[in-house]
Amino acid sequence: MIKLVAVDMDGTFLRDDKTYDEDRFAKIYQRLTKNNIQFVVASGNQYFQLCSFFEKYPDVLYVAENGALIRSQEKIISLHQYPLSSVKKIESFLNNLSEIQFLVCGAENAYELRRLGQDYFDFSSHYYYHLKKIDDFSEINDRILKFAITCPDDKTDYYVQLFKEKLSGIAEVTSSGHGDIDIVQPGIHKANGLKELGATIGVTLDEMVAFGDGGNDLEMIQEVGDGVAMKNATPALLKVADHITTSNKEDGVLSYLENLLDKQEKS
Repeated sequence: MIKLVAVDMDGTFLRDDKTYDEDRFAKIYQRLTKNNIQFVVASGNQYFQLCSFFEKYPDVLYVAENGALIRSQEKIISLHQYPLSSVKKIESFLNNLSEIQFLVCGAENAYELRRLGQDYFDFSSHYYYHLKKIDDFSEINDRILKFAITCPDDKTDYYVQLFKEKLSGIAEVTSSGHGDIDIVQPGIHKANGLKELGATIGVTLDEMVAFGDGGNDLEMIQEVGDGVAMKNATPALLKVADHITTSNKEDGVLSYLENLLDKQEKS
């Protein structure tokens, strides 16, 4: 019996134009609520961006920043922050790499060095609604959750391996591909976030269904009771998923949930 639904957003719940069928979802959400099934957004993105998609649904819960921040619209449930010593080491390392751009992601804001330029700020603001320009890292007074990297698309694998090697012991690396890399805290990922959240609301991982498409969804898809990959997912995710649904362009999450609810309501 499924008691919780967790969805990644980009490439999974959202279409490529960052929309979803709101009327169709409203009907599904009503059925989820009637069946006491919690809806959760599990994403690498910032909470403030994620909640903008679900303003009509105050009961939605969020596993944001790849599991570092778990919260509702009203309060923080759990927060994992980097030790200051690790933050300084990672900032220093990233600041010496001329080919990449990056954000320092905190609980209150994400931060971008002004030297990285307006174009990068404009691009990042689509995903980080609370975003500040800074001249120096010393201006940051926040709890740091992760680092978000943008690198040349064709060098994604190179930088993933470089970060794993150089930051071993103080950070882990995950990527959805296409030049997007997150440097996250050791042991902090979406599956860990869902386990923590489940412990607070009385739901086990076995009682969850989760949807994803990229590398940062791997642990989540492997560890929940029903891990569902999108048709457009990475080969590694398709390999470990319990089921595969249609692509994000075809509203695969909504179709799967409708079928799931039909079965669960009949049982």
